[in-house]
Amino acid sequence: MKKTELFLMLFLLLNFFSYGQWKMKETSARKIDKPVIVDGFLSEPSWEKAPQAGGFIQFQPERGSPASLNTVVKILYDDNFIYFGFLSYDPEPDKTAASITKRDAELKSDDAVLVYLDTFHDRRTCYFFITNLLGTQLDGRITDNGKTRQTTWDGIWKSAGQKTDFGWSMEIAIDLSCLKYEPGEEKSWGLNFGRCVPRRLEKSFWVGPLESPLKVSQYGVLNGLELVKSEKKYSIIPHIISKLEEGKKSELEGGVDVRYAFSQMVSGNLTINPDFATVEADQEKINLTRFELNLPEKRNFFLEGSEMYRQRINLFYSRRISDIYGGLKVYGKSGGFEFSGLSAQTKKDETLGEDSANFSVFRLKKDVMKSSNIGFLLANKLTGGKNRGTAGFDTSLYFTDTFKFTGQLALSYGDYDKRNIAFFLRPSYDSSTFHIHIRYGQLGENFADNANEVAFVRDDNRRELDSAIMKTFWIKKWGFERIEYSSNYNIYWGMDRTLRSWKVDEGLEFDFKNKFSIELNHTQEYKLFEKEFRNHRTQFELGYNTREWQSAEVSYSFGHNFDLDFSLVTGEINYKLTQDFSLSYDLTRLNFEPDPENESTWIHIVRATNYFTKDLFIKLFYQLNSSIDKSNIQILFVYRFQPPFGFIQLAYQKGTARFGEKGTQGHTVFLKLTYMF
Repeated sequence: MKKTELFLMLFLLLNFFSYGQWKMKETSARKIDKPVIVDGFLSEPSWEKAPQAGGFIQFQPERGSPASLNTVVKILYDDNFIYFGFLSYDPEPDKTAASITKRDAELKSDDAVLVYLDTFHDRRTCYFFITNLLGTQLDGRITDNGKTRQTTWDGIWKSAGQKTDFGWSMEIAIDLSCLKYEPGEEKSWGLNFGRCVPRRLEKSFWVGPLESPLKVSQYGVLNGLELVKSEKKYSIIPHIISKLEEGKKSELEGGVDVRYAFSQMVSGNLTINPDFATVEADQEKINLTRFELNLPEKRNFFLEGSEMYRQRINLFYSRRISDIYGGLKVYGKSGGFEFSGLSAQTKKDETLGEDSANFSVFRLKKDVMKSSNIGFLLANKLTGGKNRGTAGFDTSLYFTDTFKFTGQLALSYGDYDKRNIAFFLRPSYDSSTFHIHIRYGQLGENFADNANEVAFVRDDNRRELDSAIMKTFWIKKWGFERIEYSSNYNIYWGMDRTLRSWKVDEGLEFDFKNKFSIELNHTQEYKLFEKEFRNHRTQFELGYNTREWQSAEVSYSFGHNFDLDFSLVTGEINYKLTQDFSLSYDLTRLNFEPDPENESTWIHIVRATNYFTKDLFIKLFYQLNSSIDKSNIQILFVYRFQPPFGFIQLAYQKGTARFGEKGTQGHTVFLKLTYMF
């Protein structure tokens, strides 16, 4: 026992020592008077004198080694923009992957460059900007030193790339008015750059060797900035939408969004009668559990800034909020405090039989230690004069770049004032190729009964123990690229100590040099509901070229689920027919034996997009779920004349409905115009 304790102490001390010895990279930017024309050529004379950063270091596959391809980044800025010029050297420029054109699509399958800006220089939060040779833009925010990465934030920036004889080049201009920062002289920002080369499975970064690309605490520093306060304090974005549905009277509605900067660090958003009608329908999914599925949010008002509310015990779930008359949001950071608030008034929902309600959420975080925080969240639903909701504290404590502790304590309130407490404790170790954690939590018997008015809690009445281990092996021989192993163990008892569930998941994944991949997964599970159930599932998945967008995957699963034998076949193909036209198709076939409730089904999902330009495109979404006879089609034509907020939309829909329900919507056409002042 003493030897074990001594080993653990030495392990922690070594991690603390390595954390304290981390050496930050530093660079600077040159201030200019004349704006840069963003065309990808880096031809302006100002680029010749710009400070530059290079010497990229691999994150994978050979962590800590110099990048196999040279990358140089030059930095300029003026009172309105900060500019980054990338020179991406490649002896095989014709093999540069550049196929994705959809804004905010994940660019991991294309050659891409990345910029991370910690404008608060708090080593916890940052903005990120990613683009490929086509200038396709993906942006978002990272919070809690990498715990949360969200692409729901949309910045205002320009990007353009060009193929060259040495590889390719890229120019990026980020509008400072869309960033939060403290104005003044001699300011410093956290900074990192990255480059992805998918054909080599390589990711490299200016700072390294990183434990994770999202670890803001490991980023370098951009020094000597002279920053002025943005002159633009507000923007007004009105919209008009007309609707014509088969068998119904035509409708004409309008609404407005107002964004106001109280300071460079604090801003607010007001929305009145926002448009949720043209949001893409929820994709039908297979649910082999007896619990509710967590559906992704797609409505812009709730998406932007949603990373602030993410927690392991999810105390706020915006999908609980139906259509709204309007809402107000505020976000800011000052003096080590980060805060966000949201309030929305819902319309009466006759389908669910719910009256109008007010939803309000308040979130506060305080920076502690070098890159850690403690936080508080309150979410409330007010309807019929009664308040129901959740409140609680949470923390993310980074003792080193690899050793972290997270925890949460929460309560729910409403109809139940007893057995309504929940908490969890979770130490973890994360490196670039290894993860291990153990988590213990409790959820009172009545916690979810109150909480699910505003939150997402699948199940309560449990004392739960969870552990997981994941390891990546970079082989690079015998035809292998890498092997990944994962294992997860979960068990929970009722508060009366009755065993309610245990589950074991084992997974093994192989990536081969010939672009094929194989994944094997097996699950064993015990569940206690009206009686005891023993479930099991085995899955085999074969993929081709999954490291790039043009790819194909097929999987076959079989097993026993709640007294029914089942087989499940899924397939997915992504294909680019031309440079501008992309197509994806998903197939799901579920078969139960026996099938007393006729749950066997076919699900077909088709997505097609054609980009005439970056800001002129047409999208198709179609889905069919045979078990509920659901057929849903949506076609959207968009012209963004003021990207990303000013646009014209023409949309066609039929059969749109809530997840898991058959749609009765007839042929419907929407026309929407949005303008930004």
